[in-house]
Amino acid sequence: MTSATQPDFLALRRDAASAEAAELSLPVFKGEPGWEFTPLGDFDLDAFPAARGGARAAAEALLDFDGAVHPATEEGLSEGPLVLDLAVAAERHPDLVERHLGTIVTARTRFTAQNDALWTDGTLVHVPKGVQVEAPIVLTTVHDKPGTTLHHRTLIVLDEGAQAEVWHQALSADPQAAGVVNGVVEIHVGAGASLRFIDAQDLSEQVKVFGAQRAVIERDASLEWVTLGFGSGGGKVFLETQLAGPGAHGSVTGAYATRGRQHLDFDTLQEHAAPDTTSDLAFRGILNDRSSTVWRGMIQVDKGAQRTDAFQESRNLLLTKKAHADAIPGLEILANDVRCTHAAAIAQIDPEQLFYLRSRGLTQAAAHRLVVEGFLEAVVGRINEGPARDAVAGAIERRLAQVLGA
Repeated sequence: MTSATQPDFLALRRDAASAEAAELSLPVFKGEPGWEFTPLGDFDLDAFPAARGGARAAAEALLDFDGAVHPATEEGLSEGPLVLDLAVAAERHPDLVERHLGTIVTARTRFTAQNDALWTDGTLVHVPKGVQVEAPIVLTTVHDKPGTTLHHRTLIVLDEGAQAEVWHQALSADPQAAGVVNGVVEIHVGAGASLRFIDAQDLSEQVKVFGAQRAVIERDASLEWVTLGFGSGGGKVFLETQLAGPGAHGSVTGAYATRGRQHLDFDTLQEHAAPDTTSDLAFRGILNDRSSTVWRGMIQVDKGAQRTDAFQESRNLLLTKKAHADAIPGLEILANDVRCTHAAAIAQIDPEQLFYLRSRGLTQAAAHRLVVEGFLEAVVGRINEGPARDAVAGAIERRLAQVLGA
């Protein structure tokens, strides 16, 4: 041990990442694929010193469930799930953490290197072989120190045949506070395991958010991933799934609702690295005022990944003429027996829809809201009935009240 609480492997990782971060520059507008629509300009990450996050109670929850499992400082039952602060887990379960930490998100950028060196908030979720967790596991990250960067890290490991549902929410204690939230999420879904993961951010619109999130899905395993983008004023999130074994399935559903001058940027990848795998992705967003969004999606079929079945779509509803959305689907296919399709659409509310609803006695505002709600209902409909569906529907309803001003 290099200290009372930090094992050697973690100290070495931090030192190496710190040296690497010092050599890496921030992405630039030209020459950095994926950053063409989100230039950082004169943004200086070092101007926001690293700080720990706040307590869960310091912010209003976006996702909650009575009876949920929350991270603990003490161990639970040996046969149940392990949900621990990541630093505590690294001390008590060094082999488990070392085996997975940093092996899933492998792309090295200034953001990932600084996260590796400086993370203070983190959680390990480990579900042993064959264990089924009935209640949702709820993780909460709170940015509560204005002018700072919160580096948070989530590591989720499901062993063979395990089943679990994990909800993560990133929140701001002060809805007007500026700062940076820089997160890394690593997920390993073992053979035959099943995970539903909901990741939601409702940060201050003065916060920049950066994220690198990646899941590896093994043979006959499945991942249902729901991402909600409501807060923050700018930044970029990479969201990737790798179908690593035959029979693996990955479903990704995204919803966002923006206002003011918010700018959200999502970069998604569905990588089929094995034969007989399936994936589908659907993003939907509504944009008000002068806000803007970017979705760049790629379906990548590796050599030998025959009989891949993959789909992706992005649909955006612009509520004003000054709102702007970019939707850029893409395919990279190195196998010849596949079915890969994509779709993208950007539109404004159809006046005929509003006219029809007004003719049925609705006010202009009520008709407008009903159209918007119906547009995002397709996102909720992709989730099976139960607590997760109710939580997502409630979060979207709350956000619409903010964006639509009602």
